[in-house]
Parts: sequence; structure tokens; C-alpha cells
Amino acid sequence: ALISKGPPYRKLADSLSACRVLVVGAGGIGCELLKNLVLTGFKNIEVIDLDTIDVSNLNRQFLFQKKHVGKSKAQVAKESVLQFCPTANITAYHDSIMNPEYNVEFFRNFMLVMNALDNRAARNHVNRMCLAADIPLIESGTAGYLGQVTVIKKGLTECYECQPKPTQKTFPGCTIRNTPSEPIHCIVWAKYLFNQLFGEEDADQEVSPDTADPELTWNPADTEARATASDQDGDIKRVSTKDWARSTGYDTVKLFNKLFKDDIQYLLTMDKLWKKRKAPLPLDWLEIQKLVPANIQQLTCPQEVTGTGLKDQQVLGVAGYSQLFSRSVETLRSMLADKGDGAELVWDKDDPPAMDFVTAAANLRMHIFSMNMKSRFDIKSMAGNIIPAIATTNAVIAGLIVLEALKILSGDVEQCRTIFLNKQPNPRKKLLVPCALDPPSANCYVCASKPEVTVKLNVHKTLVLALQDKILKEKFGMVAPDVQIEDGKGTILISSEEGETEANNSKFLSDFGIRHGSRLQVDDFLQDYTLLVNVIHCEDLEKDVEFEVVGDAPDKAPTPPSAQEDKNVANGNKDSAEPSTSSKAPAEQDDVLIVDSDEEEPSSSTMDVRMESGGHKRKLHDAETGEASAKRQRLDQPLAADEEDDDIIALD
Repeated sequence: ALISKGPPYRKLADSLSACRVLVVGAGGIGCELLKNLVLTGFKNIEVIDLDTIDVSNLNRQFLFQKKHVGKSKAQVAKESVLQFCPTANITAYHDSIMNPEYNVEFFRNFMLVMNALDNRAARNHVNRMCLAADIPLIESGTAGYLGQVTVIKKGLTECYECQPKPTQKTFPGCTIRNTPSEPIHCIVWAKYLFNQLFGEEDADQEVSPDTADPELTWNPADTEARATASDQDGDIKRVSTKDWARSTGYDTVKLFNKLFKDDIQYLLTMDKLWKKRKAPLPLDWLEIQKLVPANIQQLTCPQEVTGTGLKDQQVLGVAGYSQLFSRSVETLRSMLADKGDGAELVWDKDDPPAMDFVTAAANLRMHIFSMNMKSRFDIKSMAGNIIPAIATTNAVIAGLIVLEALKILSGDVEQCRTIFLNKQPNPRKKLLVPCALDPPSANCYVCASKPEVTVKLNVHKTLVLALQDKILKEKFGMVAPDVQIEDGKGTILISSEEGETEANNSKFLSDFGIRHGSRLQVDDFLQDYTLLVNVIHCEDLEKDVEFEVVGDAPDKAPTPPSAQEDKNVANGNKDSAEPSTSSKAPAEQDDVLIVDSDEEEPSSSTMDVRMESGGHKRKLHDAETGEASAKRQRLDQPLAADEEDDDIIALD
């Protein structure tokens, strides 16, 4: 089709067949994208994905069939796409893009990189690798009916991390089932459990240990064998959870020990999962009951507590939540029996027994995985309605990715746009809304010429290991950081070379002379990334808050006279709720949570922002400060967000 339109298109067609492109992710968007690429004329494609195919993928990832369950997504996607175009040269990697093997030199082999990812850490990493290699990146994401595509080019556009991000809103199923690390993971697990026991069972909402977790092995054949074996070995996770529970008469003790003891002990046998994580601690019903005080019923029974707000904001101990779990199971069992055979309950956050069950189950799981437990009020605020993944959304977004790729390969990068797919047509009857790309942020702690941030923490209580894992790796997305203290001696605090500085991990920052105003030079050689960290010592951080990232220059740590005094700190505060590469989301989008096994979250939530006439966005007021923030110029008028979208948790 391109050749038939004349010389310019013939030149582009030749470019497509010659250029090498990298697709990161072979899930919902990735499947559609690979198909589109070969049908458009791309001949040299490399695709990488660590995940294996699950039954729940088959309703929207059309390159996969039932016979492929347990196999590598990347490999099967390659085989399926070659049926569309047998002459294409496709290389598949069943691996993590964050493996050090895929360094800057690897990325420089490509003319273009396209993301179809499902997690923030990998998105951040690919963003940095493309910046380091100076390769254009097309970022994308979907959430239900909403979607977005944007282009990232070093020096010309914002990078993925130029704007503050909210807490991650999309989580792989193996995280929910095997390795939860945040309260939201446990809350989603508890909601899954409610449906498995009392509601409509869904293959996407399995709660037992995932024996096919791709992290357990790097061998695709071994992974497939694990998935197949779990169908044959009588593993309880392949038996209907509801049928099993009914066979026990919804026995509280059996349910408790199965969920919080037996399944956890089984997880502990997956020793590879716990080499770099704290292992979970199983709970035993009889042991827990020894901790139950005589007045536990008075402490936790809703009828005995006055002041609903105070009750909802209490955080009970493990014994209290075990009793709440027991009572809620009994109540829900009775409600199910009253409805008759074959009946199902529907989870509702305003239904007290259902909310009690999720609160108890989520908190018990949080305790097992060494997280601070949450109040009923907090858990209720994080829960909500369920929306499905939409295959058509993935198809639309994949098509838009290819259109942006054609612009880049034609040399028309200035014509590239951020494009939003809305749920409903805007006043101009458009579902697709293009926006001009924003320039790089001068204060970005990733793509600025001299990235710099300020971190507020207690130097007497913060361990070197916490600095490495929670601040540098988790918060700032580094993979293998090296840290040097700017103390005139060049003291090495953290080394990425195994064994060199492990003795420092259990020591506090203050043990190395780090104090208010200290500066740390952090390098990640894999990402070709350097960050200067200014330390502010603070002894009055909020409860359970280990550190804060400061975003305002007046709060920066003192700097030496030679440093620029007016440099702004790059990152926003810890509570920011912007998942965007671009401008901020409207306040009502802050509560949207997308939690699924493989679906892609939008890389921006500016899909539904009201416009003033003339094509310019209003300045939306920040929910906390009340200050207005400037927005990018729209090329069309999008529709305002629906009121009903508040408090949505999308579970794929």
C-alpha cells in the first residue's frame, strides 16, 4: 500500500523493511502491535517478555491459544506473527528487559523502541535506556476504555519520568498471589478471595500460589512444565475454591489454615522468590487463639463499639483480625445459604460483612508479608468497583503506536503527538484527542543535564540497605546503584559489585558521617545514569514514613558555594498522583486503580481534562495546595471524566 502511493512512500516502505525495532512486552497491547508491525511492512523485529501465557490471557491476547498455556509469551507471539508474514525476521527473548545483558549498546542496535509494558519499574528502566542510547521511544497504555500513546525523544520531549507519578496501579498476577509488597496487593487478593469463596469465580482472580511464576525460573521449558504439572498433581489451586470451601462447611479453622498457613508454607518452598525478599511468616489458627484476650469480642464486635469513625480507624492486632475473619465468614456463609443453591454474593464496599471479610483477610496477609496493617477506613478507601480489560482498546492503541512510528521513520518527529483515547466522544464527537508533545522538564531528576533530588530522612534510623532498596531502587528506579559520599574522601557507601559493601547494609547512614546537608553521588552504570542526592535530616517524619522526596527548592539541603544555588529539585512529593509523562490528571482520576495480571496502565492520566474555548486547557487546582498548575496545549477538546469513575479499581 505504501509503495503504490509514489516515491516518498516507496522510500518509507524501504525504511520499514530495513530498520530494526524493539517491542518490550507481548501482552495485551504487544500482541496487537506485533501483528500491526508485520502487516505494515516492518521486517526486523525483536520482542522481549519475561511472562508466560495464562488461561486468563486468552480472551484478548489473540496470538495465544489454549495449547500455549505455560509457554513463553514472546516465543509464541513470534511464531503466531510469522504466520501473517513468513518473511519477517523476528527474534524473541523470554527474559526481563532489566537484565544487565540488555545494556545501552543493546538499545543502540534499534532505530525505535516501543513499550507495551505492565509495570512502572520496567517503564522507568526502558525510558532511561532509550535516553542513554538516544533512541526514540513510543510509550503506551490502556485502562478499560481509556488509552494513550506518546513519543519520547531525548532533548525534544518530556521523558516518562519528567512528571510525578502516583503509586503504581497495575500489578502482575504473580505479585498478587506470590510476592505482595504493598497493602494494595493484599487488598486486591482479599477481594479475589471473596469472589472465589462467595461470589462469581473468575480464572483471572486466583488466590493460591502461582507455581508458574516466571521469576521462579529462566528456563522456558521448566516454566511450561510447572504450569502443566499444576494441572496434574492435584494442587488445590486447580480445584474450585468455592466447592472446596463448601465441602468443609466453610469451616473457619480450615479456611484460615489453608489460606494463611498451608499456602504460605508452600510459597516458602519457592526459594528463588526469597533470595532478595523477606520471606513470609505463616500463621496458625491455634497459635493465634492463644493471643486472644478475654474481651476480644468487645474490642472488635461492631455492635459493641460506639462512634463509627473511630471504630473504622482502629487497627486491630493479628488476634483481632483473626476473630473478625471468623465472624465475617460465618455471616457470609449464612447469607449465601439463605439465597439457596447456586447463589452468589456480590462484593460491595458498603456491605458491612463483605467489608469486614476483606479488611480481615487483607490485614492478615499484610502481617504475613511484614507490612503495616491498615484500618477498615483505609482499606475501604482503596477498594471499589471492577472494570474489565477491553481488547478493542488495546487494538486502537496498537494502531496509534504504528502511526507514530511511521512519523518518526519518515523524519517527521515534530509531527508526533500524544494521543488520548477517551471513553466517550468529546463535544466535537472525537474519541481520539491529540496533544502537542511537551518539552523536557528542566527539573526532571532523570533527563535534566545534572539530575538532582533532595531526600528528607532520619540519618540515625535509616539503614544503608533501606537507602539502596527503598529509596534508590524502588523510588528512583535504579537497578544497580553505586553510592559515593561527597565528604572529601570519596567514601564508597554502596557498590554494585557483589560482596564489596554488604557489611555496610546493617549500619545507619549516620555511622558514615552522613548528616543534614550531606550529598551523595549515585551512579547506575547499566542505565548510564547519575543522580546527586541531597540529604535533609528530619526526626519528625509521619508515622510509618521512612523518607520523603522534597520538591521545592527552599527545602533543599545546603550546598557548597560552588554549586548552583537556584537549581530546583526534580521530583514531586511522595503523595503525588500523576502517572503521566505529561501534565497532571484531574483530581477525580486520583482514585483510579488498575490492578491486573498483564494489562497495560496508561502512562498518563490526562485523558479527560476539560478545555476552555480556543484550544487551551484550564489551570486545574492541585487537590492539596490549591495552587493552579499549567497544562499543555491540546489539539482537540477531550471530554471531562465521568463522575462514576471515582474509586475504581480495575481488576483484569
